[in-house]
Amino acid sequence: MQTRGLGEMALRPGRVIGVDLGSRRIGLAVSDDERRVASALCVLHRGQTHAEDHRGLAEVVGETGANLVVVGMPLSLSGGAGPAATAVQAEVDELRRALAVPVECCDERYSTVIAQRALAAGGRRPAARRAVVDKIAATAVLQTWLDRQRARVLSAGTPVPEPSGRSAGTA
Repeated sequence: MQTRGLGEMALRPGRVIGVDLGSRRIGLAVSDDERRVASALCVLHRGQTHAEDHRGLAEVVGETGANLVVVGMPLSLSGGAGPAATAVQAEVDELRRALAVPVECCDERYSTVIAQRALAAGGRRPAARRAVVDKIAATAVLQTWLDRQRARVLSAGTPVPEPSGRSAGTA
């Protein structure tokens, strides 16, 4: 998994797109401009080719004005890369060539489980869950990435920009 420096990615303002790559659907989430909160966005249904899927994702990136994409990496419970992670890594490599913005990876273990449980707790029936679980999983992936970036910056003692433009110290 490729990572960027703290200053370059974590503190950079602008929206981030979270992606849950599935075999039939691609779930998408988007952050706010301050990179604090992830919100479910939409689900793209897979086309005939990855190139077709990536064009759809590029449209969403353009429409939202996002300047970074974070893709969930389905690592095994032990943290290793199994067949699913290998397939996602290959598609991430394609995305890096297809998109005009950087593409990062984030461990997505449990994101679909978290999404399923949240939808069940909200009273969604199983059939209704299938239609939205991918974008909820993408939201979990993106929120995890946002929280980790913020924690890394705070633990490094780097001032974090406030929405008003002021900097907050590390309390």
